[in-house]
Amino acid sequence: MQDKIGSAAGQIWKMLAAAKAPVNITDIPKRTNLPAQIAFQGLGWLAREGKLEYQQKGRSIYVALCSAEYVS
Repeated sequence: MQDKIGSAAGQIWKMLAAAKAPVNITDIPKRTNLPAQIAFQGLGWLAREGKLEYQQKGRSIYVALCSAEYVS
């Protein structure tokens, strides 16, 4: 199971790196074609590693990679 979650974290990282703006967390399963449970576990993995920034806008939560994650 950890391999599956780690792989999901990698897919999410790549999707967020390509995104032009923060992504609503509810859109992540659709944008990565991952089951919601696995996608949210992958988000937790990235959050635990300190790779994500979260923003609350109204009732929605958006996520983006920390600026240190972007390679110029």
